[in-house]
Amino acid sequence: MRLRAYRTDDAKIITSWVRSEEELYKWSADRFNVYPLPPEVIDKSYQDQLKTGRFIPLTAVDDEDKVVGHFIIRYPDPNNDSSVRFGFVIVDPDIRGKGCGREMLRLGISYVKENLTAIRIDLGVFENNPKAKRCYESVGFKDYGSHEFASSCGMWNCIDMELYI
Repeated sequence: MRLRAYRTDDAKIITSWVRSEEELYKWSADRFNVYPLPPEVIDKSYQDQLKTGRFIPLTAVDDEDKVVGHFIIRYPDPNNDSSVRFGFVIVDPDIRGKGCGREMLRLGISYVKENLTAIRIDLGVFENNPKAKRCYESVGFKDYGSHEFASSCGMWNCIDMELYI
C-alpha cells in the first residue's frame, strides 16, 4: 500500500463505500449533510479547502493502483502548525478487518513525520463505531475527551483521540 494525492476521480469510488445515511455520518459527521452523497460534493469541498494550503487529502492504493482507502489531514487552527487532524478516514468495505486501515494510518503518521512540522495528530471517532476506534488505538491513538454530537440519526458520543509523534 502507498499514499498518493487525492484525485477528482477518487470521489466516485469513495462515495460508493458510503452505503447508508448512518455510515455517512460515521464517516463525515455533519460535513456534507446529503445522502446519497454525490461525488461532486466531495470534490467541490476539497477543491475549496485545498486553496487554504492547510488541507491534504490522501488516497491509499494497493500494489495494482486500486483505490483501497482515503483520509484527509488538516490544520484545525490557522495559527498553529504543531497539530494536525485526521478526518474522513475510510477503507473499502470489501477489505475492512484485514489490516488495511491500520496500514493506511501508519502511512499517514509517517507522512506527517516526514513532511509536516506537527508533533500531534488528533481525530474523532463515534462511540458507535468500535471497530474504527480499535483501529486507531492499534496505531497508538489515545482518548483525551469526548463530546455529544447531534446527527439526523440521533445523539452520538464522539470520542476525541490524539497521538504525539
